[in-house]
Amino acid sequence: MDTVTHYRQVIQDVLLAYTKIPYAYGTLQCIPLFDAERDRYALITLGWHGAKRVHGCLVHVELIDEKVWIQRDDTESGIAYDFVRAGIPKNHIVLGFQEPQVRQFTEYATA
Repeated sequence: MDTVTHYRQVIQDVLLAYTKIPYAYGTLQCIPLFDAERDRYALITLGWHGAKRVHGCLVHVELIDEKVWIQRDDTESGIAYDFVRAGIPKNHIVLGFQEPQVRQFTEYATA
């Protein structure tokens, strides 16, 4: 299996696991949005918390030049840790939500 195909599968598997975690409040659900053709993946939180409508992006990941770009991560522990545990090396993960000049100080790829 080539690298991109492997990364696509890991991303989908990791994100799908998050959809099975129940929310502790409200009537919320976690919905996966996958566009494997364009290598874009997201998790959307959708539902109600009391009288307040909730609709927002929990996670947004893209595959760019054989690297996993985490564009948004609002998970508690950080989705990058899950990707590393699933076999994606840190030097193939870019924390896109970090400023470019800050990325060099992380354990992950700069771009």
